[in-house]
Amino acid sequence: MSHTVLVEFTCAEGKGAEFLQMLLPSLADTRAYEGCELVETYTDAANPDRIILWEKWAAKSNQEAYLAWRMETGMGDAIGPFMAAPPAFVDLDPKD
Repeated sequence: MSHTVLVEFTCAEGKGAEFLQMLLPSLADTRAYEGCELVETYTDAANPDRIILWEKWAAKSNQEAYLAWRMETGMGDAIGPFMAAPPAFVDLDPKD
C-alpha cells in the first residue's frame, strides 16, 4: 500500500508566489525519484502564502530517502528565505 504524506509550507507574507516559482520546476526531480507515485501542489484558496504538497510514495522508506536527498542537494537552505515557519509533514494512514 502506498505511503501518503501531506507537506505544508507556510511562506512569509507575500512570498507564496515566488516560492512556487522556485518549487515547481524541482518537482520533475521529485516525480522521477524512486518510489514516487504522485506529487500534487495546492495553494490554500484563502491564503496564497500557504502551499500544500500531496505526495504518494511506494513506501515510507522511499519518501524518507527522498527527503534526505533533498536536504543533501541544498533544497532546505534554498526554501529557508521563503518560510515563515518550518515545513510541516503529516504521514497519513488510509482508513478505507
